[in-house]
Amino acid sequence: MSLDDQTAILRPGETCWRIERAERFSVIVDAARYFAVLRSVIRKAQHSVIMIGWEFDTRISLDPLAEDDTPERLGKFLSWAVRQRPDLKIYLLEWDTGVLRALGRGSTPLRIADWISERRIKLKLDHAHPAGAAHHQKIVVIDDALAFCGGIDATADRWDTRDHEDENPLRKRPTTGRYYKPWHDATVAVDGDAARALGQLARERWKRATGDDISAPPRTRSLWPEDLTPTVSEVDVAISRTAPPYGERAAVHEIEALYLAIIAGTRRTLYIESQYFASRKLAEAIAARLREPAGPEFVIINPVTADGWLEEEVMGSSRARLLAMIGDADIYGRFRLYTPVAQGGTPIYVHAKIVVMDDRLLRIGSSNLNNRSLGYDTECDLSIEAQPDDPEEGALRQRIGALRTDLLAEHLGVSESAVDMAVAKAGGSLIGAIEALCGEGRTLAPFEPPELNATEDEVLGESDLLDPERPRHRWRPFRLSRLLPGGAK
Repeated sequence: MSLDDQTAILRPGETCWRIERAERFSVIVDAARYFAVLRSVIRKAQHSVIMIGWEFDTRISLDPLAEDDTPERLGKFLSWAVRQRPDLKIYLLEWDTGVLRALGRGSTPLRIADWISERRIKLKLDHAHPAGAAHHQKIVVIDDALAFCGGIDATADRWDTRDHEDENPLRKRPTTGRYYKPWHDATVAVDGDAARALGQLARERWKRATGDDISAPPRTRSLWPEDLTPTVSEVDVAISRTAPPYGERAAVHEIEALYLAIIAGTRRTLYIESQYFASRKLAEAIAARLREPAGPEFVIINPVTADGWLEEEVMGSSRARLLAMIGDADIYGRFRLYTPVAQGGTPIYVHAKIVVMDDRLLRIGSSNLNNRSLGYDTECDLSIEAQPDDPEEGALRQRIGALRTDLLAEHLGVSESAVDMAVAKAGGSLIGAIEALCGEGRTLAPFEPPELNATEDEVLGESDLLDPERPRHRWRPFRLSRLLPGGAK
C-alpha cells in the first residue's frame, strides 16, 4: 500500500526516535574526506570526544596527505589531543567481538599499553547485547557541538577517495602494508540540537555498556570546519534506531518502520546504496510496489560480492533468492540492481548506506537492507524530509535530488550535468538514464545473480542464524562444518 503525498515519513515514536534541528547538515562521501575532517575537528575539542564503532584500528592514517606536524595515525593523534587540552576526555566504545575480529586478522588495533595509565582516554568493549548480536552504530560526538553518524568506522580498509582508482598506493593496511580494493562509503556531519541529541544517545550507550556516567559538556563555540560546505542549512534531522531487547531495554524497530514507510511512500524513484540486499520483509514490500501499474522505479547499488567468504555464502545466496522473487514481481521492468566498477574494471566495494526517496527524503546511517539491521543489531540512521508546509521545501528537494545526481556521477564516471541531461532525455526515468550512460571504464554494471547450488541451499537454511530477524532465546552457533566438503550434516 502506498502512502499519500502529504503523509510525513518521519514520525517520532514510529519511524524515528526524535527530530531535532541542525544549523548545518553535510553529507561526506568516502572516508578520505571524513577522516581528514574528523582529525581537524578533534584538534579543536575542549571537553569530550565520544567515539562509538563496530571496530577501531588506532594504527590507521587519518590523513596521509597532511603536511602539518600533528600525528596522523589515529592512536597517536588521540594521545596527542589530550596532551594539548587539559580538560579533554576521550571515550571509545567498541563492539566486544569487533576487537577479536581485528586481532584475528593480525593487526593490533588498540593502543592499550599506551593508554592503560592515561586517565583521560577511556576504552571500553561493549557486550551489552544478546548472544550473536552486534553493535553496528558508527557515531562520533565532539563537545556536543558537532556529531558524525553514518556508515564509516575508524578502522582499516576504509580510506579511499572519490576517484576510486583501481590501484592507489595510499590504500593499504596499516600493519601488513597489503593493498585493498576501492571502497565506497558515506557519513553525515550535523551540529546544533541534532548533535546534542546524538551526544545523549552516545552517553546512554556508554552507561548501558559500562555502568558509568559521562557528564554532558557545557555549551561551547561552533566546531564546524570552515572547509566543510553544508549540504543543507537549518533543517530538521530525524534520528532512527534499531536495538534488540536486552535486560530492561525494550526492542526498538524505528529503522524497519522507516524503510517500510519509505518504500510505501515513494512516487517515482527509490535510490538505495547498501552493503547487502538480504531482507525478505523489505523485498516483499518492494515487490508489492512493483506489481502496481503506475508504481515507482527501484535502483539499488550493491557490491558485487560481500566482504568475506562466509558473508558471501549467506548474504549472497539470500540476495540471489530475493532477486528471483523480485524478478517475478517486476512485470513492468522497474527494478535494477547495479554494482560499481573502477576505470580498469576493479569492483568497488559498496559499504555506504544511503536512501534517496524521490527528491523528498534522504537517509544515511549504519543500517543495511538485511535482517540484522532491522531488529538484531544496534543501528543509527539520520534522515531529512522536505515537508509540504515548509517554505524551504523546494530548496530542500533540489538539494536532495542534487545529492543523488552527485552519487550517480561518481559511480558512472561522468559529470553531474550529464546525469541530469540523461534523466531528462529518459523522461525522468533513472533506470533509463543509467542504462544510457553505462559503458566501458568507470561505470555501473547490471548485477547477474549466480545460480544456487546444493551447498548454497544448505547455507540458506543457516542464514537465519547469521542474519536473523529477531534475537532468539537460545543462540545456536553456526556450524561451519556444514559448508565443508564431507562435513557433518
